[in-house]
Amino acid sequence: MNDLNNVFIIGRLTRDAELSFINTGTAVCKFSIANNQSKKKDDKWIDEAHFFDVTLWSKTGEALAPYLKKGKQIAIEGRLTQDRWTDTEGKARSRVQIVATSVQLLGGGKQNEQKESDREPGEDNEPAKTEPQPGTDEIPF
Repeated sequence: MNDLNNVFIIGRLTRDAELSFINTGTAVCKFSIANNQSKKKDDKWIDEAHFFDVTLWSKTGEALAPYLKKGKQIAIEGRLTQDRWTDTEGKARSRVQIVATSVQLLGGGKQNEQKESDREPGEDNEPAKTEPQPGTDEIPF
């Protein structure tokens, strides 16, 4: 039987994504997310945040990098990898990260959300709606 290494997680970006390219020209997009969970401690529910580094490769990373901004809620599917190295003091170190195979943009970023009271009169955050032109056979959806 083969082992299984599959991760599905939803969280918010803790910083803007960083896009770079390796020597072969392949894009690598790196970012981190926070995943909040509630747990009961004594008689109270407390929130606990967990932070994960994520790497998204190739054209997917290149295409999504401009949209991966701090505060944006995303869903990630991928696998866990572990990097191992020896630091300058000779200590063995390691880090687990998520290598994403799929990323879905979910909610808006916290800094992009605008309170009702902050809007200018007549300001509308809804996209412009277009009416179908007479004589066209296209269905408008």
